Formats: sequence, structure tokens, C-alpha cells
Amino acid sequence: MKRQVIILLLNALVCSSLSAQSVKVMTFNIRYDNPGDGVNCWDERKNDVADLVLDHDPDLLGVQEALLHQMEYLREELTGFTSIGVGRQDGRVKGEFSAIFYDSTRFTVLKQETFWLSANGDTASVGWDAALERICTYGLFMDRATGDSIYVFNTHFDHRGEIARERSAELILDRILTLPDRDIPVILMGDLNTKPDERPVRILAEYLIDAAAAVAAGRSGPEGTWCTFDPEFDPVDRIDYIFTRNFQDILEVEHVRTRTTDGLNISDHLPVLTELKF
Repeated sequence: MKRQVIILLLNALVCSSLSAQSVKVMTFNIRYDNPGDGVNCWDERKNDVADLVLDHDPDLLGVQEALLHQMEYLREELTGFTSIGVGRQDGRVKGEFSAIFYDSTRFTVLKQETFWLSANGDTASVGWDAALERICTYGLFMDRATGDSIYVFNTHFDHRGEIARERSAELILDRILTLPDRDIPVILMGDLNTKPDERPVRILAEYLIDAAAAVAAGRSGPEGTWCTFDPEFDPVDRIDYIFTRNFQDILEVEHVRTRTTDGLNISDHLPVLTELKF
């Protein structure tokens, strides 16, 4: 009898550990390769961008503003990662990517798609009052070990179009709420060019959990995520987000402040890092 009790307890512990696994997620606007950035240009900081990612070792990474050659560099440097996503100008290689890198030793991709943040989302287009084409890339990822699945969305809202940002939030939320299996955990991350009290974030927060707001007391790093390239600037505006749905818990959130080897900012945005339990 005693032996049976011990076996039952061990089985319960194993089941508990399997059902309480976690995933580490990072969103990072890496800043497009702008020759006008001078000492902050891509070639001067690209090694630090890759090192930052490798040091924090996320399972899933969403990048914004990545041009094709920046994507190619990250694909080469981020050992063990594979990526999905396309350029926003032609749906292939032109323009900025809102790509998702994933640990290919842990996850496999079951589905992937990119849509435009516009009324004509199936083709390259500019939406509403936006200044540029904007996209959202998403994938359905399956954990190779457990068979569990996660939907991951990554996006970058327009920097000028106020209506476009609101419509983009509504469009993505509609996609999430109409997914075939509404019980699967969902992550939405990206640079929304929107502060927490503004309408696009409020639209998303009606059905999704803003990870940084949910753990505000335990969040680490600066208050904001837009840091400019001035290393003395105090980031106060939070415009980069990780939203969640159907996760058991948000274990931590960090606005990661790390400098280059020359003491400069690695990008004009801070990465947001979280660990989610599911």
C-alpha cells in the first residue's frame, strides 16, 4: 500500500511538471539599418544585438524593422533559431520584416502567415491614414516534446496614422478571437507606437492581458521602452508590448537595458522579455 502511494505521488509530480512548463518570449525593435545613424548604425551595433538575444536566450523572439540583410545576419548569428516572416513591401524580401525567430530544437511550425494592416490585408497595401505598409506575421508553433501548441503574433503599428493604429488593433484582435481553437495560448507582441492609456492598447486589453501591466509591481528595468540613441535618456514611454491569452501565469517581465561595448544604446527601443507559464 505504501509503495502504491509513493508511485501515485511521483506520477502526480511528473504530471505537474509537464503541465507547468514555461516559455521565454522577447520582442525587440532592432532599428532598421539607417546610414544616417552614424555611430549608432547597424554595423556598429549588430554584434551587440545578437549577443543580447543569445545572452537572454528566449524561446521565441519577435523583431521589428529588420531589413533583409539584417534578417540574414541574425539568421547566421542566432544559432539554433529559425525564423518566419516576409518583407512588408512585396510580401517576400523588400522592406522591413516583423519576423518571428524560434528555438527550432524546441518548436516546429505548423502554420505561418503574414497579413497587411489594411482593409485589403491579403496584398501589400497601406492601411487607412498610415504613412507606410504595416504587417503582422503569425505562426502556430508546436512544442516537440509535449505536443502543446502556441499561436505567436508579431507586429509593428504605424508611427503616424492614429486611425490606422486603432484599426490595426481591431484587425489583429479579430484574427485572434476567430482562431480555430480558442483554447490554445496566444502571444501578441510588437512595437505598437502607442502608450498604455491610448485607445489601441485599450482595444487589445479588453480580451488580452498586457504582461507588463499585469506584473507592474514586479516588472524590472526602466518604465518605458523607447530609449532613443541617447545613453543618458531616461525611457518613460512604453510603446513595446507582449500581450497574452490562455496562459496560466506571467512569471516575470523585464525592459532590458543593455549597452554596447562602447557604452551606447543597442537600439532606440529596449527589448521586452517575459516568461509565461502554460
